[in-house]
Amino acid sequence: MNLKTGLLLAVCCLPLFCQAKQIAIVIDDIGNHQRDLEILNLPGQVTFSILPHTPYSQIFAERASRTHKELLLHVPMQALDKTKALGPGALTDTMSKSELQTTLGHALASLPQVKGVNNHMGSELTQLTEPMKWTMEILKKRGLYFLDSRTTSRSEAQNVANLYGVANVSRHVFLDNNVTQSQLQHQLEELKSKAEHFNYAIAIAHPYPETVAFLQQALPELQQQGFELVPLSQLVETKYIQLAKAEQRQGE
Repeated sequence: MNLKTGLLLAVCCLPLFCQAKQIAIVIDDIGNHQRDLEILNLPGQVTFSILPHTPYSQIFAERASRTHKELLLHVPMQALDKTKALGPGALTDTMSKSELQTTLGHALASLPQVKGVNNHMGSELTQLTEPMKWTMEILKKRGLYFLDSRTTSRSEAQNVANLYGVANVSRHVFLDNNVTQSQLQHQLEELKSKAEHFNYAIAIAHPYPETVAFLQQALPELQQQGFELVPLSQLVETKYIQLAKAEQRQGE
């Protein structure tokens, strides 16, 4: 039974599921530094997205799995700015289908613990339909979901994911484009506002010392404020339960 079929069957059993104000926070860019390992001490169900073939990627994944933290593969993808260094395991606009799928397959094989994939950069590649088709073919075969980091408003990633039947969501807020305390708080308030409106919301953050210190304080307060911090896959399920309920209402 695939994810969507299971969720359709579960809809009638979960009438209050979508009433929760659920938040997922994804920490990107994990794996390059030993200090990244300390981020596992963040409280609650934070999700981590690991860059492939980086010095600490596998040890981070192993430790995270032991503490039941959810993991994504943070796949470097071609940016509009061609001068940006993509890093190992990157998917580029010059690759053939075979090259792209082999590169992505090797990255996924190196981190078998991941439940999904999101893009690192990718402001160009996510706009290109063919590379997104090749990407989603792999994710579909492996039963993985896709988080669109939304580094461009012209992204085609979710449209193609829908075409291939790959479960997908997109981020609502970048938490730490500016790491001053006031801006971190401002973006967190924006995230909570999105969660109030949609019943769930997704933030992407990074392993900056300022961000980690802020989250150490802010995360325990979320529950007191009526929000639930959940693994990202739970919000993927929430999205498809909502869609299934809408389809059910239309059919009545």
